Amino acid sequence: MQVTIIGNGNMAKGIGTRLIEGGHKVTIHAKDQTKGKELAQLLEQDHQDIKVGVETIGSNPEDIIIIAIPFGEVESVAQKYNGFAGKVVVDITNPVDFNTFQLLPERGESGAEEISKLLPNAKVVKAFNTTLAGTLVAGKVEDKELDVFIASDDQDAKEKITELVKTSDMRPIDVGPLSESRHLEGFGLIQMKIQDQIGTNWMSALKFLG
Repeated sequence: MQVTIIGNGNMAKGIGTRLIEGGHKVTIHAKDQTKGKELAQLLEQDHQDIKVGVETIGSNPEDIIIIAIPFGEVESVAQKYNGFAGKVVVDITNPVDFNTFQLLPERGESGAEEISKLLPNAKVVKAFNTTLAGTLVAGKVEDKELDVFIASDDQDAKEKITELVKTSDMRPIDVGPLSESRHLEGFGLIQMKIQDQIGTNWMSALKFLG
């Protein structure tokens, strides 16, 4: 599949690593072109036959778009694109107020649903918000594949992301409609809160066993 990743931070690196390992084509859209090119070079370094594209934010995206930027930046970035209509847009964000360490949306709502309102003609999917960047680069935790929880109201979009995850050596888990993103974002918040306590240096994973 051809995938646009908006962002050039740790999560863009982690997801890009997994997708390239799965044989997918990745293009990075970065506000800072120097950082975008640096990330592209990192992603290419172990894959001589892979070329990672780099474009500016606002360029025409592929049919699958992964938003790998902080939640607070999504609205301004969305305003720079006119190519979201009909595309599958994956929201990986955790909408957290880092002053209070609480979720930003009102109780019963989710950041993913707010993003779907910003992009009413896109097919929004929540995924990857509980997979930490370092674990994505590593590919596994304690030799176990990563679980990626997926929520969306669009079945076709959900199936595309399910296939993207599966072919990138991770386990997709369908948790239902986009409204379930509130619970996924809650998982993401708890995961961030306990990192110092569990001492895994941000290399933990949420995994169903049995």
